[in-house]
Amino acid sequence: MDAILDEITLSQRRRKLDEMTKGDGLGDAYGATLSRIQAQPENRSKLGMDVLMWVSHAERPLHVDELCHALGVGGSTDLDIGNIPTIETLLACSLGLVTVEKSLSTVRLVHQTLQEYLSNNTNLFLNPHSMIAEVCLTYLNFPYVKNFSPTLRSVPPTAPLVAYASCYWGTHARSGTTESVKTLALELLDGYDKHISSKVLLLHDVRAEEQPLGGDGAPTGFTGLHGAAYFGCVEITVALLEANIGDVQAKDFHGNNAIAWASQRGNEEVLRALLEWSEVYSDSPNSKYGSAPLLWAAENGHEGVVRILLERSDVNPDKPDIWGLTPLLWASRNGHEGVVRMLLERNEVDPNKLDRSYRTPLSWASESGHDGIVKMLLERSDINPDRLGSYIGRPLSWASMNGHEGVVRMLLERNDVDPNKSGPSDDTPLSFASRAGNEGVVRMLLERKEINPDKSGAHGLKPLSLASMYGHQGVVRMLLERNDVSPNRPGPLQPTPLSLAARYGYEEIVRLLLENSDADPDQSDFYRRTPLSFASENGHQGVVRMLLERNEVNPHKPDWLRRTPLWWASKNEHEGVVRMLLEQDDANPYKPDKWHQALSLWTSWGLGDT
Repeated sequence: MDAILDEITLSQRRRKLDEMTKGDGLGDAYGATLSRIQAQPENRSKLGMDVLMWVSHAERPLHVDELCHALGVGGSTDLDIGNIPTIETLLACSLGLVTVEKSLSTVRLVHQTLQEYLSNNTNLFLNPHSMIAEVCLTYLNFPYVKNFSPTLRSVPPTAPLVAYASCYWGTHARSGTTESVKTLALELLDGYDKHISSKVLLLHDVRAEEQPLGGDGAPTGFTGLHGAAYFGCVEITVALLEANIGDVQAKDFHGNNAIAWASQRGNEEVLRALLEWSEVYSDSPNSKYGSAPLLWAAENGHEGVVRILLERSDVNPDKPDIWGLTPLLWASRNGHEGVVRMLLERNEVDPNKLDRSYRTPLSWASESGHDGIVKMLLERSDINPDRLGSYIGRPLSWASMNGHEGVVRMLLERNDVDPNKSGPSDDTPLSFASRAGNEGVVRMLLERKEINPDKSGAHGLKPLSLASMYGHQGVVRMLLERNDVSPNRPGPLQPTPLSLAARYGYEEIVRLLLENSDADPDQSDFYRRTPLSFASENGHQGVVRMLLERNEVNPHKPDWLRRTPLWWASKNEHEGVVRMLLEQDDANPYKPDKWHQALSLWTSWGLGDT
């Protein structure tokens, strides 16, 4: 606003405003405002610049009280409430460049272009990450914070910076480790498993959150060396080892040693430091999941860590966890092509190995649509691309169910893949694709001469029935264009495709099926339920209207308990359907069902005016 008002004439101000809204000229405005911040009295100038440093370099948006506490640490030996500035003071010192997001109670820069400006002008802040790390570590080392029990589930509101400092001090320290930061870190990490910050960090970590801590809720065994490995602070890790603080092989509460944490987090330099420190066993699985460091790295796609561990003679590259998932299975499942390539170069790695759910690497890659990994696996001469697995079955079925056309195309090009084969559920790839409505996959499968598009699957349902039941109009149309697909009942126990579409009210699919000359619009299922019966029960007036227009449809055909469409509509109070059925010439609203309950009783029992 000051930059706009500095212009002399109205036209110049309008021009300046137009430039500002387009993002042009903001650099000059920001530069001018920063000069004004720095021209304030020394304490206010420093505070204003510190606010900008914290907000622009924080790993996540800071809450108001977090920022206030962060800027109240300087010069204190313990938490001093009287030294914490108010948010009003911070906003005033930053001269409008920082604002509060009231709905979230977080602090942010006034515009995203300011973040770009501050990032491009690196001379504004001297070692910002080391300064933030130093503040975080100082705060965590305050006696007031150290007295918090490590068994607490949440941070007391009197020390709001603990949450941010616990989760991100190492991230900032990794970007800027000074001697001061190193000293403060060693103070914190000596006895780390008894400090609340380690508990906060582990609860913040998704995988650790799924696992129990110690019996009393404390992070038992999670030492400073584990913490340094978690954050990837190599200088601090070496300092801990030199000070003999922590054992490389010691395991925490869920069985991970420092090597496992470095591998899981992809911290290559720390891993090298740990492996070079002494003769250590680098393939130790944790006690919770049986996951060795290589498996952690493969699961998370840390190629550098995988390369380091594969160079070790004591590492088994095909060692599974408790679920039978090997590093190759995890990497294939999660789409880490580089890791898969490295593992496939090892003779000890079996590319056809099954996990405990009877899934192969190709099966996992096919399910997730990882085309590159599927291609690599199919290039192996020893691969079995049609191996039967779990409930869904084969790789082609997984790819068809999830609509991964590229994977389906690669598998169909193989002579050793049968597109008609079903799995344990009896569903074929076409059944899975039809149920999911994957039109591109259905089209590819129907182009195969050997495909049987009318083959029954689970519960005796054919692809046309599945597409009709789930409302996939495009798939229904493609299947009805085939001469070898019957639109009628697939078996004595199953409803017809028309009944399924009518039950769920898919009017366009009902219309497509009724237009097919082979479809019987009044065919009943095992319980003698007709399409009109299902549509009346669920109140689908549009479907009922289409069915009543057909001469072949008996509007009062009873099921095996002699319940007519009118009975179903009356029971569920679908007035519009009742009205349409009563308009039929031969309507008899008093016709009893098998239990001799007249329709009039439903009204007398207080079930509505229908």
